Amino acid sequence: MQLTLGKFFVKDIQFADQSSYKDGVVYVSKKELAAYLMEDDTIKAVDFDIARPGESVRIVPVKDIIQPRYKVEGPGQVFPGFVGDVETVGEGVTHVLEDCCVATSGHIVAFQEGIIDMSGLGAQYNSFSKMCILVPLIEPVEGLGKHNHEATVRVAGLKTAAYLASLTKGQTPDESETFTVEPTTELGKFHPDLPKIVYVYMIQTQGLMHDSYVYGLNGKGMVSTIVSPLEILDGAVVSGNCAAPGHKNATIHHQCNPVILDMLRRHGKDLCFAGVILTNESAMLTDKKRGAYYASNLAKLLGADGAVITEEGGGNPETDLMLNCKHLENKGIKTVLITDEYAGRDGASQGLADVTAEADCVVTNGNGNQFVRLPKMDEVIGDLETVKVITGGSSTAIDEKDGSVSVEIAAIMGSCCELGYEKMTTKLR
Repeated sequence: MQLTLGKFFVKDIQFADQSSYKDGVVYVSKKELAAYLMEDDTIKAVDFDIARPGESVRIVPVKDIIQPRYKVEGPGQVFPGFVGDVETVGEGVTHVLEDCCVATSGHIVAFQEGIIDMSGLGAQYNSFSKMCILVPLIEPVEGLGKHNHEATVRVAGLKTAAYLASLTKGQTPDESETFTVEPTTELGKFHPDLPKIVYVYMIQTQGLMHDSYVYGLNGKGMVSTIVSPLEILDGAVVSGNCAAPGHKNATIHHQCNPVILDMLRRHGKDLCFAGVILTNESAMLTDKKRGAYYASNLAKLLGADGAVITEEGGGNPETDLMLNCKHLENKGIKTVLITDEYAGRDGASQGLADVTAEADCVVTNGNGNQFVRLPKMDEVIGDLETVKVITGGSSTAIDEKDGSVSVEIAAIMGSCCELGYEKMTTKLR
């Protein structure tokens, strides 16, 4: 399989009478895009706003973040099962808008949504503050339940992202990067002297709006399975997750998964990337055991010497994390775990809800309980009052005197991303 990402580097987003892309600027017609999104009869109204790096702007609440992508050659279409058919993706040419994203907002879906600050202290905790952001503000029809509300906002975000990237059709990318993945049966022949490393990719599928989707299908109840890393980059996995914003994987995290990208770039040099094992995080112990046993069996079938495991969310998913580690290690497969911690505001509490003796190589991406005071912004896109109910916020989060917002960094989108997307890490004192 071979996938080429044709990259267009975005300098700005501007509203215009007609949508187009030219010289690094995305021109968006509110009328055209709104008409496209409102083909969904669960949307009562939609508006759009723009946030740019360095501006005194706060976006809250944020449901999902998506990188604009559109397939111009090859089978399927990005976000299969939502934008395209369920045809398998991961081959051909996909256009990508770099330094740009879509952040869905509007009426709150659930309490576990987050904040993006485009400047100030909060901007240091996520990469989105360095991007030009188009914000669809979705107002659903009255009486729409939370699950349908989440689905409406999710699909609107994916459609918006594909729409923006489709504006580059017929244009030459600023830069291209091509990834090639050999058949699993051929890896030993091509790379006989390199260690075979698998990636065990945990996605949250616990129900109650803690969900991830694979080819449009909720991953809840699936058994661990092997997928091509190129399918992940091409939008086969999307977020429907309302877990804590600091460590939920938004769709952009799946599209730009740094573990996958790093292993693809190192493949054939100092390691042999033997594949991605996609496994879910269940709320039930029996399902956790089933997933971990099966993931380790698949790794053994692939001839893995080592494995990288990433967690999504926290709390009981740490049991999935540790079971995966334990069973892999017991099969002689060396593991590295990537997670974050919730160790209290002083950092002195136990950071993980579960541990196992086999977890002797762990990378952490910060303490979600770390407390910060974010300065007042000149403009708020969305509704500032929601910081009183989102994860990491509180009823006293807004200072009525100076307008500042005090929250745990768990409230900031992607601040402790357990894929290593950000720069946070934890150091022993």
